[in-house]
Amino acid sequence: MNSMKTRRTALAVVAAALLPFSLAACSDSGGAAKAGPTAAAGDEAKTGAGTPAGATTTGDKPFGPACAGVPKDGAGSFDGMAKDPVATAASNNPALSTLVAAVKKAGLVDTLNNAKDITVFAPTNDAFAKIPKADLDKVLADKEQLTKILTYHVVGQKLSPGQLENGSFETLQKGMVTTTGSGEAYAVNDTANVVCGNVRTANAEVYIIDSVLMPK
Repeated sequence: MNSMKTRRTALAVVAAALLPFSLAACSDSGGAAKAGPTAAAGDEAKTGAGTPAGATTTGDKPFGPACAGVPKDGAGSFDGMAKDPVATAASNNPALSTLVAAVKKAGLVDTLNNAKDITVFAPTNDAFAKIPKADLDKVLADKEQLTKILTYHVVGQKLSPGQLENGSFETLQKGMVTTTGSGEAYAVNDTANVVCGNVRTANAEVYIIDSVLMPK
């Protein structure tokens, strides 16, 4: 009897000694299982691991310093321009009034409005103002030359910002334009900077630029 009592007492002591280690092991295992996904989610949030490769920071929204000057509402706003074909949309943007006047002089309104899936590099009024007035008046009076210059600003496909990073594209004038850049900074022919890009119209992608492009 004393032997059995001694054995039971010894087992109880061993069990009591091992119990804290078993509980600690279970606690660590459960904590690690719960903490794992939380840590992974946190890392993804910090590193952007969930963002598809090649995604740009611009998304689908217009970008660039001159975008701030676009009307917030009405036909000349980004939402308004998206509803109209490109020549009509440009006519509602006050920063493009010189370009629109040139397009009308060249008789290209219908050509641009009826085209499908094009990209237009649209010079601002300030871009035209860089050209000496005498030279500009001469070009505006020469319909053939004016048409060549304006159609040189049009590419026969819609171009995303990503395609502008290192691109070369044929224009409606049959010349080539080159584009470089990344993020929200792009240049065309190394002479014109995109000041408001990713502007949508009903039939075109528009990149507003700060200099007039000249056919090579």
